[in-house]
Amino acid sequence: MNYTITQIADKLKAEREAQGLSQRALSKLAGVPQGHISKIENGTVDLRLSSLIELARALTLELTLVPRKTLPAVNSMVRSSDRSAAKPPGNDPSTSRELKRIQNTITRLSRTHPSIKELAQIQRQLNDIQRFKVSKSALETIQQANQALQTINFDTSHSDTVRKILSEFQSVRNALAHASIELPALETVRSAYSLGDDDHG
Repeated sequence: MNYTITQIADKLKAEREAQGLSQRALSKLAGVPQGHISKIENGTVDLRLSSLIELARALTLELTLVPRKTLPAVNSMVRSSDRSAAKPPGNDPSTSRELKRIQNTITRLSRTHPSIKELAQIQRQLNDIQRFKVSKSALETIQQANQALQTINFDTSHSDTVRKILSEFQSVRNALAHASIELPALETVRSAYSLGDDDHG
């Protein structure tokens, strides 16, 4: 691999390790074979763009093309973001335990129902959520969504409900992300809508 690809592979590996993910766990999240991830990280295989996109998104990274002259500014913003992420606000122990319990539930469901791609997406949202200080209202929303997820019969009628739950996790994650950037002193998470409500009426 050339120097630039090696840098990207090193960044993917560092991010995976920073998130406490094994290659096997990342494989399940990204849909990229674990053996391929190992080869990418060891520099023994060229990194395909499709694999790079899936791995990056599973690690909550995003690929984008930027004009070369803006690269110093982009790099400065990334470094600043890395420094902020190095000192997360932290959650109280009971919130952390509850988030971990929910993460374990979703991991278990992802293993027992690997064909339901929304479960892996929910897992990614929860990984993101754990990086922020989770407010009481956000935790209640996550708990409600998790309870609804556990009551689903995963048959042909489950898809609308799982998509609704995924949307709930995404909304919480986005609210927490915006609050941490724009309004760090305020809790801005919206109230949860009832997961039993119909999306269209």
